[in-house]
Amino acid sequence: MASKIKVGDTVRVIAGKDKNNEGKVVSIDHKNHRLVVEGVNMVKRHEKPSMKNQAGGIVEHEAPIDISNVMLLVDGNATRVGFRTEDGKKVRFAKKTGKTID
Repeated sequence: MASKIKVGDTVRVIAGKDKNNEGKVVSIDHKNHRLVVEGVNMVKRHEKPSMKNQAGGIVEHEAPIDISNVMLLVDGNATRVGFRTEDGKKVRFAKKTGKTID
């Protein structure tokens, strides 16, 4: 099944502690229906010193959120996404405006 949200899309969080925050999709886990959004759902983790992080300590990074908690942004407006065929290709379009996304 084709995904309605892809890596690199700008999305708005519509539920949870980061509601109304916007960011770019960094990665998607299709199997578990979760995605990571830049600057959203920040968590702190304790890390031991390593070659990559010499000092160690408390590091903050993004944690995944459920894909149902975000909506795609098209021209600054959150919209649902649909599919249609144009010139024999399946493309995404914004349901609010009818504008083709891909």
